[in-house]
Amino acid sequence: MPTNPQSSAPRVADSHDLIRVHGARVNNLKDVSVEIPKRRLTVFTGVSGSGKSSLVFGTIAAESQRLINETYSAFLQGFMPSLARPDVDVLDNLTTAIIVDQERLGANARSTVGTATDANALLRILFSRLGQPHIGSPQAFAFNVPSVRASGAITVERGDRTKTEKAVFNRLGGMCPRCEGMGSVNDIELSALYDDSKSLNEGALTIPGYSMDGWYGRIFRGCGFFDPDKPISRFTRKELHALLYQEPTKIKIDGINLTYEGLIPRLRKSFLSKDVDALQPHIRAFVERAVTFAACPECGGTRLSEAARSSKIKKINIADACAMQISDLADWADGLSEPSVAPLLATIRRTLDSFVEIGLGYLSLDRPSGTLSGGEAQRVKMIRHLGSSLTDITYVFDEPTAGLHPHDIQRMNGLLLRLRDKGNTVLVVEHKPETIAIADHVVDLGPGAGAAGGAVCFEGSLDGLRSSGTVTGRHLDDRAALKESTRTPTGQLEIRGATEHNLCDVDVDIPLGVLCVITGVAGSGKSSLVHGSVTGRDGVVSVDQGAIRGSRRSNPATYTGLLEPVRKAFAKANGVKPALFSANSEGACPECNGAGVVYTDLAMMAGVATPCDVCEGKRYQAAVLEYHLGGRDISEVLAMAVTEAAEFFGAGEARTPAAHAILDRLADVGLGYLRLGQPLTTLSGGERQRLKLATQMADKGSVYVLDEPTTGLHLADVAQLLGLLDRLVDSGRSVIVIEHHQAVMAHADWIVDLGPGAGHDGGRVVFEGTPADLVAARATLTGDHLAAYVGA
Repeated sequence: MPTNPQSSAPRVADSHDLIRVHGARVNNLKDVSVEIPKRRLTVFTGVSGSGKSSLVFGTIAAESQRLINETYSAFLQGFMPSLARPDVDVLDNLTTAIIVDQERLGANARSTVGTATDANALLRILFSRLGQPHIGSPQAFAFNVPSVRASGAITVERGDRTKTEKAVFNRLGGMCPRCEGMGSVNDIELSALYDDSKSLNEGALTIPGYSMDGWYGRIFRGCGFFDPDKPISRFTRKELHALLYQEPTKIKIDGINLTYEGLIPRLRKSFLSKDVDALQPHIRAFVERAVTFAACPECGGTRLSEAARSSKIKKINIADACAMQISDLADWADGLSEPSVAPLLATIRRTLDSFVEIGLGYLSLDRPSGTLSGGEAQRVKMIRHLGSSLTDITYVFDEPTAGLHPHDIQRMNGLLLRLRDKGNTVLVVEHKPETIAIADHVVDLGPGAGAAGGAVCFEGSLDGLRSSGTVTGRHLDDRAALKESTRTPTGQLEIRGATEHNLCDVDVDIPLGVLCVITGVAGSGKSSLVHGSVTGRDGVVSVDQGAIRGSRRSNPATYTGLLEPVRKAFAKANGVKPALFSANSEGACPECNGAGVVYTDLAMMAGVATPCDVCEGKRYQAAVLEYHLGGRDISEVLAMAVTEAAEFFGAGEARTPAAHAILDRLADVGLGYLRLGQPLTTLSGGERQRLKLATQMADKGSVYVLDEPTTGLHLADVAQLLGLLDRLVDSGRSVIVIEHHQAVMAHADWIVDLGPGAGHDGGRVVFEGTPADLVAARATLTGDHLAAYVGA
């Protein structure tokens, strides 16, 4: 029998075992070329801002998604986000990429853990089939579906005759009619909306954004429902009703069709329909001042109608099921056996078991998704991929260990290895040495951050990284030692009877004047204790993990308030108005409206951004750039790095103490390399958090609360953060840190450890004392891991 001469030759199909990236220039990448092995676990390391996310997310994952989107019809592409091709010369052998990032789940007030993971949808089907009494279809158990009843005449055609019949339409939804499925009702304090001693033209309204200089002023002056020059205290009942409660009404002002609407319905739509935590800080402060929230008295905060709550399976209704800890709900689901819904029960069990396996068994399905931390949100997104049968997929993770206790990191490592062993390519951006240690391949970017980064410093094995001499290699085996002596507290902050979420009537004294670390496994009650009992007290400044919100027009100068003193300094030096030096106001280039680029929309294809021909990307009118301060125009100042700007505004003609103080704080948190005019959208997660920290350090508080400040920080940056925390304490402040990083624990003066487990297995103080005592006792999971870390 003749043999095939090609049978022993290597097949072309087997030669695509490397993802090849050549000449990547996204953000700060400098013609980066790497070859990443497929079906392996590759970890990307480097200091925050070195270009890891630009390479992994902005180049490899972005191009994979763009190519997949191009396989759909033009009609479907019109509904998808349009993605431009990354700036890269060659991208070969890509596979389908699934991105599991740390972006918070949509903070819509109607979104819960159950709705975000489809677990609610499965439970609704289950209760519509097995619930007693039977009340209707799955939408009868959906708190986002209102009940609707309609009646009217319909025309029925039968042969050559038409007949009019009366018809009644009913749709039973699960939404509570009182709170409209929100779970809470709100009451607006009218005195917080306006000063009734003033007229509208005198600035009576105290609502953020409701200025009489813009569109609102035009509508209020021209609506004709009241006199804008009359004090609100002298309004008639009809005029006050029009100001506060008027339903949307079409009006015409100067030939333009507009809609007038009372303040309260407009506020409910614009502010109160969103999750309070997702609002901008000044709007959130207004809402917290003007609005009181209380659990809906009709549904008890469950969001569901009485009918939906009446249908039960084994004495449990759907509201009870969603309120249970997921690990308990999994046990309840395991006890159900009904052949008619066997496939549905199997899917529910698999979904709930995935929660437990990934370390989120302490959550409940009715937990609002906006309250999850970045790490929790990322793990919730992982759930749908755990049981997937797909192989040869590229999974892309952004710091999957964020928010995890050292005890939980081992479990996460196991999940990453399991995804790899199924034949997938796993790409992980990570700083934790425990996860770098399991890598098959390591790509280290740097050597610095921002303009000083963007190059590949090392590519190879873990042992090779250790001996490479790069910043990551040198710090990989760093271990902080326990302090020889700890500070003496100057006082204490008493917490008594804390019961928020899973806390079990906790009494604890947090020492003041020292660095105090609150630790414990994920879900043990750390955030509940601190944010429920400490944040909000007088003199407490809280820096949480909430995302920075800002458009491509926002930059470090605008976010930190630096631009305000800079504009005033330019205005004073040149005898003109400060507004001229704002690219969002009078000084903006008329061609690009101060954006620096002109955007051309190309329907379902990626829009094109071209530098503005008139201002050449400088964002300002030519006339504005003729004004100088210290020999520099405003565009040159915005192009400076923080350290250069600190020197510029620190002495000489351009000396501006207010600007210099802000720049010093930015340098303090390790952001000296950032350009002042760099769009916020280009900053990494770690950079954004440190920018937030620098901004809130300006607040005059005596107690600082930091929520996992090491998130997104390289091992080398953690040492700088510890120095910053020490300076804060030495200046007389008290610092309370929620943290899992052992280096921060070892550096603490006092530790409060919560546990022993998560959810209802936690919520208790299992240790309070010095780090040395915790290591010596080894009575908790944290003590064990800290002892191993410091080599005790």
